[in-house]
Amino acid sequence: MDDPEIPEASKLTRSKQRWASEGKFLTGRIARPGSERLPPGQHLVKDWPVLDLGRQPDVSTDRWRLEVKGLVERPLTLDWAAFQALPQTRATSDIHCVTTWSRYDNEWLGVRTRDLLELVHPRDEAAAVMLHGYDGYTTNVLLSDFAAEDAMIVHGWAGKPLTREHGGPARLVIPHLYFWKSAKWIAAIELLGADRPGFWEVNGYHMRGDPWAEERYG
Repeated sequence: MDDPEIPEASKLTRSKQRWASEGKFLTGRIARPGSERLPPGQHLVKDWPVLDLGRQPDVSTDRWRLEVKGLVERPLTLDWAAFQALPQTRATSDIHCVTTWSRYDNEWLGVRTRDLLELVHPRDEAAAVMLHGYDGYTTNVLLSDFAAEDAMIVHGWAGKPLTREHGGPARLVIPHLYFWKSAKWIAAIELLGADRPGFWEVNGYHMRGDPWAEERYG
């Protein structure tokens, strides 16, 4: 593995690296969001499958911190109380995982990324974001995707606190991208001047990850 903080490759990690090299699950079909709710190559599930890198960090709300750094005018570190004191938003959106499952109508509670960005004032040269998880995971998104209207740092799902297995106490949710971009156990948000690959992107996955364009692999 390229990142020394990532645990030794799990069976799932090795499988996903192989899928990227083989182009597995690709249908070659492109859809438009809004015209079709289910992206190409996806199937619906009613449960919420658990996928990770073989490590689920146990981060209590007492020691949880969220750092916003990089190309911002006002770097910020929030503890749990400060995070909860920010404007809280309830929203419903779908999940689309690159492993081909989708789940409709997920009810979230959390802080909109736009509200967070208003606090830190991104600098003019900021163009991309690197997300860092407490498990050592990283993934990149364009600043425009991170600042989407429905993008959130969530701590609640279906009326209950977000569980550890799904990235609790808080994770990112960007509904219009494949779900590997929605980093679990979020620890830091780093604004960058240029896009650069995170963990899965180094290992063959697409730099953006638009489900309707089937941007599964690079």
